Amino acid sequence: MAEELGRITRPSSASYQGKRKLLLVPLVQFPAPAEHLPADGAAVIDRYWQQVDVQVRAVQNALGSISHVYHENMPEGGAAGLSYLAATGQSSHPVVQSLADAGAQLETTESIETLAETLDLQHCLMGPLISQTVAQRLQEWFTEASRRRYEFIAGAIDATLGDDETGLLLINERHQVQFPSDVEVIYVAPPALDEYRRWLQNWARQAQAGIDPDTGEFADDDGRPDDDAGSP
Repeated sequence: MAEELGRITRPSSASYQGKRKLLLVPLVQFPAPAEHLPADGAAVIDRYWQQVDVQVRAVQNALGSISHVYHENMPEGGAAGLSYLAATGQSSHPVVQSLADAGAQLETTESIETLAETLDLQHCLMGPLISQTVAQRLQEWFTEASRRRYEFIAGAIDATLGDDETGLLLINERHQVQFPSDVEVIYVAPPALDEYRRWLQNWARQAQAGIDPDTGEFADDDGRPDDDAGSP
């Protein structure tokens, strides 16, 4: 079972000596283009990543430097991967760049073919489908592709994380990666993670109700506040 860093003061170095260690950090992202991120949401996400940085540094002080970084949706490692994170404005980029500057290696974490397959299937399943047979087969295909994808991620960690080394994995909270049995997983849970979950739930409820999260007013289909909302 993963040890949750949010509930401990600092991991004991003696209990991890000689073992492979993996910090698991939930990958917090806004589920829409960054330019649509409300100011309060941006503040929560910024606060989350600042707290991640503090907790990761605390673990490094206790267990030693992080040698490998694994990032979801990363079919290329090294400089190419860092450039991708920077160019796409990923909120995780500052933490990953700081670790790379300190000597950590950003690893290839995904198979580009399997990643593309799962993303395409996910998009298909998000659209309206008339046939239940088609929907079921697409779901089965997606489940199988996801299984292969998470197996690849586990294999990448197993192949690169050496004895007595510490790695860091940034991945969505609903992941289904089965980690190697000899890897000690430390779950990093900053206080702002719960804050982000609450904010995201509230944002999703407002979006479903057609309310602009910034103004609290009903919005037209184009996403702008509806000045006539509530008028007879």
